[in-house]
Amino acid sequence: MNILDFKKQKQERRKIAMVTVYDYTSARIAAHSDVDVLLIGDSAAMTMHGHPSTLPATIEMMELHTSAVVRGAQSVAREINGEKFVVADLPFLSYRKNLSENVTAAERLMRAGAHAVKLEGASGNIEFVRHLVESGVPVMGHIGLTPQSVNQLGGFRVQGRDVSDAEKLLAAAQALDSAGAFCVVLECVPSALARQITRALSVPTIGIGAGPDTDGQVLVWQDLLGLNTEFRPRFVRSYCSGAQIFTEALNAYARDVAGGEFPSLQESYE
Repeated sequence: MNILDFKKQKQERRKIAMVTVYDYTSARIAAHSDVDVLLIGDSAAMTMHGHPSTLPATIEMMELHTSAVVRGAQSVAREINGEKFVVADLPFLSYRKNLSENVTAAERLMRAGAHAVKLEGASGNIEFVRHLVESGVPVMGHIGLTPQSVNQLGGFRVQGRDVSDAEKLLAAAQALDSAGAFCVVLECVPSALARQITRALSVPTIGIGAGPDTDGQVLVWQDLLGLNTEFRPRFVRSYCSGAQIFTEALNAYARDVAGGEFPSLQESYE
């Protein structure tokens, strides 16, 4: 998949499947799947490093995870003669400084191998989005519940419920579209609003907690695979009980070690 395929899939009404991954092994598995896009989210601060929010993510952290995912995806691309589109998040405040530092942050993720960067919010970012696009950097927007603004939003809650907020989100999405963003993520917004925004934009929308009428969907690797049993928001669907499967495998290994059944002669060197 490449940048031109996003608008094409919207026009052809073919949904885009995006998954958030953070490491080489997960990227290899995802690259062998039918998903279209791999996102290195700043949620790595939470899912991989145990922080309570995305705010501790740094450009160094995102650069490290991006390069690992890219190596995994590219190793599979050589095997199957096809490549997944890779997007990396610009972390908290990395694009709210001066133009030079903002561009450097985007440059670091692109040089790590990302095909595009994603940033949260529209207000104050439109000129930067336009500058990146004009500089050859594809930009994915992100509005609605923007986790980097969790303190300002008063927590993780649905956005755009009243008329005024809904109008602001629609205007933000249209501004990102006009500035050259190739796609816009809609997070935790009412389904009717997500449908309205999707129909109003020339570029595709990707939803997470935004109902079924967006042009695509994104889920976090740990949520999709049932690895995070403590976090189950309404919009998450787990496609397997990963935590249980892994625990059972680890227990079987421990039993075999304790009983002297592992390693066998076939698993040992003479």
